Amino acid sequence: MHTQHLISLLQAFVRFPSQQTELQERDPAIKAFIEECAAPRLREMGLDIRYDGMGNLIAEAGPGGTGRSIMLVGYAMTHPAAAMADPFSATLIDTPRGTAVRGRGVAEQKTALAAAFAAIARALKRGKLGGRLVFSLTTAGETGRHDAVESVMRSLGEDPRFALVCIGTGNKIAVGNKGRVDFDLVVKGRTAHSSAPWHGINAISGARRILDRLERVDLGVEDHPAFGPATLTPTAIESSPKATHTVPDAVRITFDRRLLPGEDPELAFRKIREAVSIEPPWEVEFIRGPVMYPNEIALDGPLYSKLASAFARAGHKCERLYCNFALDAGYFSRRGIESVMLGPGEVDQFHSSEEHVLVSDLVGMSDVYYELIEACLSGAA
Repeated sequence: MHTQHLISLLQAFVRFPSQQTELQERDPAIKAFIEECAAPRLREMGLDIRYDGMGNLIAEAGPGGTGRSIMLVGYAMTHPAAAMADPFSATLIDTPRGTAVRGRGVAEQKTALAAAFAAIARALKRGKLGGRLVFSLTTAGETGRHDAVESVMRSLGEDPRFALVCIGTGNKIAVGNKGRVDFDLVVKGRTAHSSAPWHGINAISGARRILDRLERVDLGVEDHPAFGPATLTPTAIESSPKATHTVPDAVRITFDRRLLPGEDPELAFRKIREAVSIEPPWEVEFIRGPVMYPNEIALDGPLYSKLASAFARAGHKCERLYCNFALDAGYFSRRGIESVMLGPGEVDQFHSSEEHVLVSDLVGMSDVYYELIEACLSGAA
């Protein structure tokens, strides 16, 4: 019955689409998923829920002031269906490794969400909680910024001691993840008719010089034992004006600067800005974009100890993972809250056309989540 309940819960989540659009966190479908699909199930558990200014759901149970608390964070937004056929049927399929649920978001957000719901229900049903349990279902999931979780944290009376970011990690503990600072670099020139280009200043020529220099720039960071070197990657380029036979007066290049654990995004951005310049007649402008903080927990620290214990009590092997992608664990660590990403779903399937998750991984992680809640709120190691 436990397995069938989890499958049905996951299927209900997948069959209520909540895809990323240009509206991002403000998309009505995402808020409808939270309010119409998720919230009623939490109320059935006996939880009182509320919403913050961004529409993020917040639920709390158990006593405060005990020194024992944990926060679980889930995500409503999924990647768009894109080229995935039949993305919202949530059908059961047979794979060489066992039965799986196929559908958009199962490898990333929605399977971890189902596992969290079942674990919370089990903890509440068991009886009086020994500490404070906080759950938030945010409007984020694909935005690449901390805005949603920051809004949630402003609505809490006190910070939790631990935080669990419920996202697909292949059921491995993401003890570390890279962060990211995005920035745009705008090379400015002067327009002219392309029949007489000497009357203008071609921004494309300036952009080529900038790209050459950025390929050689020293980021000034030591390699990380797991991640290796920090990276700087151009991800988009656009010239303007969009007109025929015209020398462009601006080229905008977007960069992704991945941050290693311990790096400060403002310092990383400033180093690049100070290291790269361009000679006249061009000008260059740097515009900083969204930030996500890196994270790394100590393997001899209290959270990892509780996680290892939770895996053991659930009867599952405890494995570690270092993630190149970023989510909200770094935001929590920035606030002094130990946090990891952990959940069912394989990272290699994110955004793919054949996204599926093993039922056994869903059931197993729900058990681990429950044991972690017990360990954190009982004070057990």
